[in-house]
Parts: sequence; C-alpha cells; structure tokens
Amino acid sequence: MRRHALWPPTILGILAGAVGVISIVSALTPALANRSDLVQGVLPPGIPEAAKWTALAFGLALVWLAGSLMRGKRRAWQLAVVLVAGVAIAHLAKGLDAEEATAALALLLALVRYRKHFGVAGDPDTRPLVLTGLALASLVGVFLLYSLNDKALPEDIVDLGTATVTLLGFRALYLWLRSWRERERPTAADRALVRELVERHGHDTLSYFALREDKSYFFSAGRRSFLAYTVLGGSALVSSDPVGDPAEFPALLESFRKMARGRGWRVAILGASGALLPLYQSAGFFAIKVGDEAVVRPEAFSLEGRRVRKVRQSVNRLRREGYSVAVLEEREAGPVLREELRQVSDEWRGSRPERGFTMAMDELFGHSGTLFVVARDASGEVGGFLHLVPSPASGGYSLSAMRRRRETPNGLMEFLIVEAIAWTRAHGVPEISLNFCVFADLLREREGRSPAGRVARRGLQSLDRVFQLERLLSFTGKFFPEWRPRFLCVERLSDLPLVGIAYLRAESLLSPPRPWARPRAGGDPVRRSTPRFPGRPRRRTRSARRAGGP
Repeated sequence: MRRHALWPPTILGILAGAVGVISIVSALTPALANRSDLVQGVLPPGIPEAAKWTALAFGLALVWLAGSLMRGKRRAWQLAVVLVAGVAIAHLAKGLDAEEATAALALLLALVRYRKHFGVAGDPDTRPLVLTGLALASLVGVFLLYSLNDKALPEDIVDLGTATVTLLGFRALYLWLRSWRERERPTAADRALVRELVERHGHDTLSYFALREDKSYFFSAGRRSFLAYTVLGGSALVSSDPVGDPAEFPALLESFRKMARGRGWRVAILGASGALLPLYQSAGFFAIKVGDEAVVRPEAFSLEGRRVRKVRQSVNRLRREGYSVAVLEEREAGPVLREELRQVSDEWRGSRPERGFTMAMDELFGHSGTLFVVARDASGEVGGFLHLVPSPASGGYSLSAMRRRRETPNGLMEFLIVEAIAWTRAHGVPEISLNFCVFADLLREREGRSPAGRVARRGLQSLDRVFQLERLLSFTGKFFPEWRPRFLCVERLSDLPLVGIAYLRAESLLSPPRPWARPRAGGDPVRRSTPRFPGRPRRRTRSARRAGGP
C-alpha cells in the first residue's frame, strides 16, 4: 500500500474541514444587507435566524468529521453527505450566501464522486449503543417539548434536559464514528507459536518483548512470521520489527496495513530498527528517529582507564561495603528469592504506575531463559537486581528492569551492570542492550546547533524531572556503549500527534484518569510486576531507566 492510495479521503477530509470553517465564519459574521432583506421578504420569520445557527452547528460538525473522513470511514462519509447538503441549504436560507453554498455543493459532488474510497466499516458493536443513546435522547426531547407546551417544568429542569439531549447526541456520534477496538485475544496455540518464532528468529534486541501479555499478534499467511501490536485510540502500535522469516516481511506488513485500514486504524511502528528501515520506507512509511539504543559489547568493555574512573570507584566502594552479586536463571529462583525481588520492586515503585511496552516485560517470572542479576549486602539482604531477557537467535541479552531498595548506597546500579557485563563476557555473550535513550541527539551537547535545536533541547531539559531523559543518557553513557538508532514509523506525518499520545499511553507515561482508565487487553492497569525506573524516587541521578518511548 503506497501513500497515494489514500489521497481522495485525505483531500476530501481537508476540504470538509475547510467548508466547516467557512460555515462557522459565515454564520458569525453579518450577512450582506441587500441579500438579507431579500431572504427575509421571501421566507417566514425566524427561518433565516434558524438557518444561521444550523450553518454554525453543521460547520462545527464538519470540522469534527474531517479526521474520520481522512481515514476513509464509511459512516463519516454518510454523515458528511447529509451535513454538506444541509449546510448548503442553510447558507442560502440565512442570507442567500451563494458563494458558501457553491463551495458546499462542490464538496457534495466530490463526496458522491469518490464514494467508493470510503470503505472503512464502523465498529459493529457500537450499533446497539448508538441506537440506545439516540432513543434516550429522543425520549427526553419529546418529554421536554410536551412540558414546554404545558409550561409544567422549571427552567433549570428544562436546561438540564437540553444538556442531556445534547450530551447523548454527541455520545451517539462519537460511538458511530469510533474505530474498531481489538477484541480478539491470542490463543494458547498463538502464544506457543510466537515463543517458537522468537526463539528461532529473535535476532533483534527487542524481539523477546513480543511475549508480553498485553500484545496481540498478526501472522503471515504461512504463519512463519508475525507482528506484535496493540490498539489504543484508533492507533495500531506495532512493537518493533517483525519476527520470523525475513522473506515474508513485505507481504506481512502489507497484509497488516490492509487489515488495519479496514478497521480505521492508523499504523505506527515503535522502536523500528535501522536494519529494516528500507522496508518501511519502501512501503510508504515516514521514519522519524526518536532515540538511540545503548548496546555494550562485553568483550570490549573494561574498567581500566580514566574515562571509567567514576564507575570503577563505585564498584570498588560497593565491594568494600560487602556487596556481592549472583547471576541465576529465572527457573533457579526459589519462592523466598521471588518474594524478595517482588518486595524490592514494590518498594521502589511505590504508588507510581507501571511503565513499559516496547522494551520491558510485564512479568518478572514465567519466561524461560531470562536472567536475574541480584545484589546482596553484607547481611545477605537483597538490595537490588537486574532482569535480563535473551535475544535467542543472536545469543545476546536485553535489560528489562532495574530495581533497588531506597536505602541502598549510590552506585549500586553501576555495580550490577558491571557484574552483568563480566558474567556475559565469561559466558561468551556477544552483546547486552542496556537502555533506550529518547531524543539522545537533541540532549547531547553539540557545537553549531540551530536555534530551533537549542530551544528543543531546553524544552527537553525542563521535562527531565518528569521523564528523566537527560539523566538516563548521562547514566548510560558511563558504559561507553555502541549507539544504535531507533525510529518511529508512521503512514502520515499528520498522524504524529495522535500516535504520540497513544505511544505515551502504551508506555504508561500518560494515563486517562480513573474510573475512565481501561486496562489494555491482557494487563492489569493498577499493578504489574516490573517497574522500570531504578533508584530512589527523590533522587535518580545515579539510577537508570529502561525507557520504552518518548
């Protein structure tokens, strides 16, 4: 599917928004006197005034519909045809505004001409909800009309009833235009196949995170490759690259986009690697670099030299204080240790929401092949730990979580990472992925930066107390990793705002207030077991975060 395949809905959506704006402006400005006098002499009293308010309301509705028209939604097209025809009549009735009416009629002809391009079906499950809402609105409206005739209700009750009818109407319209919601959950057989494909083809450092419970799967026709994704706010967020047979990737991506477009979803690929960037771009995606993944090669890492002096000092200090580290597989963790690790996680996170989607697991336990790097103090108490997941096909590991108790000394995270690197070097592991640093290019100090770049950098620095982006970059840089770019790929640049909001929601960096918070399929919105920021809540300069998105 190429970019030009969607041009009629895109253009007509923009034109509908423009006609809506014209209608709003026209309704709010005085009509030409000679035309207004002519209309008022022909039409019954009150009709021109009602037509003015109709043009205003329909104009607002067209602006609202523009986005849905750009997505090619059939229901939006049906409603737009009615609104455009109505607004054309309203322009003539309110002041003989032939220019505005001509623009609306031209749009109406274009909508009819390109009707076949609006084939995205609405969510079938919303039909009964829409009918129920409209029925309630109609009942309240009829009741108000009869009451007004009898003058039996106080004015406050009438106002409340009017507001109720309005809200029910808008709710019905929202449901009518809403994109499909993902309802199909992976079966046990699907999950078993996904695990098999990850273990066989999981070369990317993010492949293992496809095993999270909150992800759905889209398989190729031959079921030899798949995409992991979730749907939020009408955006289908693909979690990193496809996994499986590379020969199937182009057809897999095309089939997924066709399915997503049929449901009115915008498609975005989160954390796309540079290796598959040509595939995404050839398919018509726009690629935006969102940060760098930090990858350490254990064989090349050393604590010798001045540049790693601070890390070396932290490691030596922790050793002198009696801290030790053990590395063990998930299956080797007994009940006592598991409970200790959970306590460390719960203490570290406190009341903060769980975070993670593209670069973190949603469970500490239950995944074979994962590692725990556990630090104990001189008394034997667990002070902190790392959770590592494998990249099975490449033999590497990726950091999923870093946790520590509040009272542990600064430098514990550096100590754990150094010990993890030493263990991977001793076992012939080629690489270990540490963190994903969002907007790293903007945050790094650089000469000759443009004024816009300086403003953007200051803006990111001002948000560091919330997102810890600069501190994460500074922490990760202590290990002098190889920086690998990661990208956000979207079908249209205009999708970026809504995709960005959905991305933040997926990473739990932005959540709707309860009770409207809705759990992602397969997950608990209140508590999962792998918090992502290590370190003390009040001071995290020396702590690190496994960040999954902006």
